[in-house]
Amino acid sequence: MNAKQAAGYRAAELVKEGMTVGLGTGSTAYYAIEKIGEMVASGLRIRAIATSKASEELAAKYNIPLVPAAEVDRLDIAIDGADEVDPDLSLIKGGGGALLREKLVAVQSDRFVVIADSNKKVAHLGQFKLPIEIVPFCYEWTLRLLETRYNVPIEMRMNGNELYVTDNGNYIADASFGKIDIPKGLSDELKATTGVVEHGLFVGIAHTVIVGYEDGRTEVIAK
Repeated sequence: MNAKQAAGYRAAELVKEGMTVGLGTGSTAYYAIEKIGEMVASGLRIRAIATSKASEELAAKYNIPLVPAAEVDRLDIAIDGADEVDPDLSLIKGGGGALLREKLVAVQSDRFVVIADSNKKVAHLGQFKLPIEIVPFCYEWTLRLLETRYNVPIEMRMNGNELYVTDNGNYIADASFGKIDIPKGLSDELKATTGVVEHGLFVGIAHTVIVGYEDGRTEVIAK
């Protein structure tokens, strides 16, 4: 069992009968969905909402019942990965491009559980490029504004020779901040920027982080 699998399987154990569950996106969330699928096959009855088309397909593969958001007031739990986790449980997410849906699901959950391998634990956020989801209309203006304001390298995410398009039809600009001293301040500032739909800073949202190690051990960090 590798580190990602250890974290994903440990998180799946938190899913109980009758829960409504948010299913994350990415290589670590894959293992949580896989394990939840095994639990459903053994008789566990739950409902779920997926944060990406890829996770919807994976849930369907494992016969995990998916429900429309209109039928759900709150989620009992959401399980998702992260690209970086700092000591305050602030996160950078969005390497897989699903940051907007991931944040929508995370903030609607009574318990947001983050799963990650030990390499994702950092002293300060920012070594991983911060994904910023922006609207396609006049995206060049938004990009120029961000570059001028922050004076850091920002690249438009690509899919081959084309601009990467999220499941929501938007673009992603990846910003290399290096070190983010005040995640909450940057989060608020980006959110208030016209043209920015969402960003990958998750501050004050995670309740629990489960860290997986290559020897199969897991560490649970809770607020």
